[in-house]
This record gives sequence, C-alpha cells and structure tokens, in this order.
Amino acid sequence: MPRLVDHEVRRRQITDAVRQVIVRGGLEAVTFQTVAAEAGISVRLVQYYFGAKRDFLLATHRSVMEDAGARFAERWTALGSDPAPRDAIRAVLTELLPLDDQRRAETIVLGAFGWAAITGQGIAAEETFAAPRALVTIVAGQLRRTRLVGNPELDAELIAMAIGGLAQGMLQGYGTADAALVLVDHLLDRILGPETPHGRAVRSS
Repeated sequence: MPRLVDHEVRRRQITDAVRQVIVRGGLEAVTFQTVAAEAGISVRLVQYYFGAKRDFLLATHRSVMEDAGARFAERWTALGSDPAPRDAIRAVLTELLPLDDQRRAETIVLGAFGWAAITGQGIAAEETFAAPRALVTIVAGQLRRTRLVGNPELDAELIAMAIGGLAQGMLQGYGTADAALVLVDHLLDRILGPETPHGRAVRSS
C-alpha cells in the first residue's frame, strides 16, 4: 500500500526549510528552488502545497509565532497556576530574545519579514504586526494586574518596542545574553518598581 502523507507534517517541512534559507541568506535568497533543495523535495511538491512564494512566506511567519506561543504556554505552566505579573512578563520577554539557536533563528526570520515590509518586498507591514500586537496584549494584561501602572497599554507598547530592539541588537553582537537579561530586569524595574526582598514590586513615585 502507498504510504499516507501527513499534509501538515509536509507543510511544516517546507516552512522549516524556508526558515533555514532565510537564516543563511536572508529573504532574498528564498525561491521555490532553494526551499525545495533545503527540504530535500521537488520544486513541484513545494508548489503543490504553496502555489505562490508569498503563500509559504506567510505560512513560515505564522509557524514562527506559533512556536513562540507554544513556548510561552510552557513557561507559564512552569510558573504555576497564578504567576506574579512580573514573572509572567519576564518569561514572555526572555522567550523573545535570541538566547539559543532556535530563538536566534526565529529573531532573524522575524527581522527579515520586518525589513521586507519596510522595503516593499511583497510583504505588507500589516501582515507582520500580529506578533507585536499579541505581545502588547499579553503584557498590558499583566500590567493591569499589578495596579501599579497608570497606562498599561502605553507601557506595554514601550516594552514591546524595547524588547524588539534589544533582540535585534543582540543579533549584531551588541551585548551578551547576560547583559540582555539585566536590561530586561532593569526595564521592568523602571515600569513596575524594583522588587522588594519579598518579591513584590513597588512603583517609585
């Protein structure tokens, strides 16, 4: 009997290949041919699953966000049923920093999509906003729980912009992983106030 093909597995094989091509050569290196060669399949098979380059690019963008979301869920589960807002925010932010090979690759890929939107390479800016908007929503929700922040939405926007810049800076060698984590804690101190010996933040006036 012929072997049944799991179409979702095949799609993931292709989007994983797209990621690798982007990491090595940028978005401009992505073609049906380079993706097929990276995945070890035929160009025709890539075209069967994704009829246009734009289709597998957007699918790749979604897969990166889904992977990050799955890691967020794991981190939150490890924090317990009712994590402190500061701990929850810190867990989310550290998952967005290129602290290991997987997160570094994801940061490169998301950065490539952002640059493509800026330079008009077939990706609209609006199509790259889902990740930062989701981050702002998550962080703002946690900031509201603290009752220490006067404008959770604006502070969440500030945090999202800061962590994005920090992640891109790390890719360029500006700062070590340890230094980045110190900056994350410093940012949270500035917004929530420094932690007390009992672990509760107190917002300075």
